[in-house]
Amino acid sequence: MRQHAVNMVDTLARRDSRVVFIGSDLGPGVLKGMKRDMPERFFMEGVAEQHIIGMAAGMAMEGFVPYVNTIATFLTRRCFDQLAIDVCMENLPVRLIATGGGTVYAPLGPTHLAFEDIAILRALPNMTIVAPVDEVEMVKLMDASLDWPGPLYIRVGKGNEPIVTAQDTPFAIGRALEMRPPEEVTFIATGIVTAKALAAAERLEAAGLRAGLIHMATVKPLDAAAVRRAAVAARLVVTVEEHTRMGGLGSAVAELMAEEPTGARLLRLALPDAFPEGYGGNDHLMRLAGLQPDQIADRVMRALEPAA
Repeated sequence: MRQHAVNMVDTLARRDSRVVFIGSDLGPGVLKGMKRDMPERFFMEGVAEQHIIGMAAGMAMEGFVPYVNTIATFLTRRCFDQLAIDVCMENLPVRLIATGGGTVYAPLGPTHLAFEDIAILRALPNMTIVAPVDEVEMVKLMDASLDWPGPLYIRVGKGNEPIVTAQDTPFAIGRALEMRPPEEVTFIATGIVTAKALAAAERLEAAGLRAGLIHMATVKPLDAAAVRRAAVAARLVVTVEEHTRMGGLGSAVAELMAEEPTGARLLRLALPDAFPEGYGGNDHLMRLAGLQPDQIADRVMRALEPAA
């Protein structure tokens, strides 16, 4: 997914002279074609994340559309003040390609796990947050990003995510995708864990329980109409995200359902409200958090059991 995102920067730069790329301490092979053919619009700034946000804001003020790429933890925690003051307060068209949202960088340990990035940025006015499910949707998002008004945070998996959308699957920033029609149980998921929610829905159906699925690629602004449709049809709405329970997709859905009660219950499946511990693979950490398809399906079945 990350490779498709940065490759699209090259494609967009060849289409539109406003596009510039700004990287922070990335590998020497990143966008080598753009670096060769458009060196005046390719910048690799080293370990200087706060600097590149100010740099991108300045370029945006001069009419450019900067695409900034580095690791999600550094782009959010380390640069929060610059994002708030330089980018969001001015409502500038800066595109933040955040590699490694969630637990992608599990082998590097807790310092590199962006478990709270959505919560951090949801609090910023003017910020749009999008988490594609696969590389096909990523290409569509990048194409739509060029003329999006204002800041845009793009949460990127590192690669090899299962492909669950097709070339003709509709995509628009701010619009949810109904992958399975709302049922008594309806999942609302975002990012690469939408594929896990889809697999969980298939497991539930095999067990005799039909489950709907809404892919909420855009977490902010939330597609409120899609949430309402799911909540009206369902007895149980289940949010699934590779993010802390605090302040992410589940919180956004809970806020809406609290203000517009439908009678549906809400089950929020997410990373725990704790600093991540340990090392290993992404699948290992997701299993520890109970976010593999079999675990998701089991947690839904238990949530539907009558109270003792």
